[in-house]
Amino acid sequence: MTPIMQLESARLLLRQWQDKDLPKFAEMCADPRVMRYFPQTLSRLESAAVIGRVRGHFAENGYGLWALERKDNGQFIGFTGLGEVGFDAPFTPATEIGWRLAYEHWGLGFASEAAWTCLRCAFGQLGMEEVVAFTAQANLPSEKVMQAIGMVRDLEGDFDHPNLPGHELQRHMLYRITREQWQQTLHE
Repeated sequence: MTPIMQLESARLLLRQWQDKDLPKFAEMCADPRVMRYFPQTLSRLESAAVIGRVRGHFAENGYGLWALERKDNGQFIGFTGLGEVGFDAPFTPATEIGWRLAYEHWGLGFASEAAWTCLRCAFGQLGMEEVVAFTAQANLPSEKVMQAIGMVRDLEGDFDHPNLPGHELQRHMLYRITREQWQQTLHE
C-alpha cells in the first residue's frame, strides 16, 4: 500500500516524520508530565528508535503515527495515529488509535481534533471496521479524548497490560469504536 503521507484538520497537519522533529520529540518524551502514564520517560536515543519504528510501520502498512504540526506556526507538537496492537490480549488482533502531545499543547483540543481526523482516515480511506484505544485506568485526560471522539468503553474488555506486570499502571481500560458508531456521530 502506498503510504498516506498527510492528513489535514482545521488547525493541524498530520504528516510524515522529518529528521528535524527529533529534538522536540525527544524533549517531549523526556518530560515527566507527558510520560506520567507510561512506565518511564525516554532518552533521545529511545525517542529516535520510536521514530524509526513509526517509519517502518508506514512503509509496511501505509499508515501509522503521523507527526502533528500546527498550521498557524508550523510547530511540531506531538503525534496521533493508527497502529497494530503489538501484544496478545483478548481483543487482538486490533488496530489502535493513539496520541501524545507536548505538555504546552494540552487542553486546546488538538488531541481530539487529530484523533478525529485519524478515525476519518481509518473508516474512510482504509476501510477499517473497528478501532480500539486503551490506557492506564488513571489516565483520565486520554479517556476524555476517547470519549470526545465517540469511542465507547468496553467494561468487560479492561485488561492487565502484558508488558507491565506488577507495575502500578498495569490495569488498562479499553475503548472501541466501529465504523457504524463513527458514522452515527457524523449525523449527531
